Amino acid sequence: MVYGYIRVSTDKQTVDNQRFEIERFCSDNNIRIDHWIEEKISGSKSPDKRLLGSLLLKVNKDDLIICSELSRLGRSLFMIMSILNHLMLIGVRIWTIKDNYRLGDDIQSKVLAFAFGLSAEIERELISQRTKEALARKRAEGVVLGRPFGKKAKKVKLSGYETEIRKLLDRKISKSAIGKLYGVNRMTVYSFLKDRMS
Repeated sequence: MVYGYIRVSTDKQTVDNQRFEIERFCSDNNIRIDHWIEEKISGSKSPDKRLLGSLLLKVNKDDLIICSELSRLGRSLFMIMSILNHLMLIGVRIWTIKDNYRLGDDIQSKVLAFAFGLSAEIERELISQRTKEALARKRAEGVVLGRPFGKKAKKVKLSGYETEIRKLLDRKISKSAIGKLYGVNRMTVYSFLKDRMS
């Protein structure tokens, strides 16, 4: 399947320019778009709050997503890298027109996937370090942290995504890849599956 993905940030912007670029590119390269995804929403919203999130769950190995430029996928570099890493893990190609990226099953893509994965790991470490420092400061101020012992939270970060997660598992997507898609550690996925979906 070939998907055309278009995103603009506000209702005042038009999708026509991006659609024209993609259609012209496809015409020049003898490609037919099977399905269009168009949305008017800020790129700072996480993928699961956008139509892009549904697309990420639907695509399969060897599918192709074409968009005008990488910035259409997200506002932050970290978000874009996470999306690209997820797509490359499941073997989905993504091509952009303006910045001329061709990410797929070649050595360049594998090097980029490594770089994306490494960058994501560094970002997670930095977040973890900042969190630990903030918790240490709170403890030093005498603040009691955490839930009462033995009490589990009623709602966790993956709550509400049970159906989508089950579909990913059925498609043999790894728990690490699922964790990256939803911005959680793989151990969180394991725990969620054990406690909430067993």
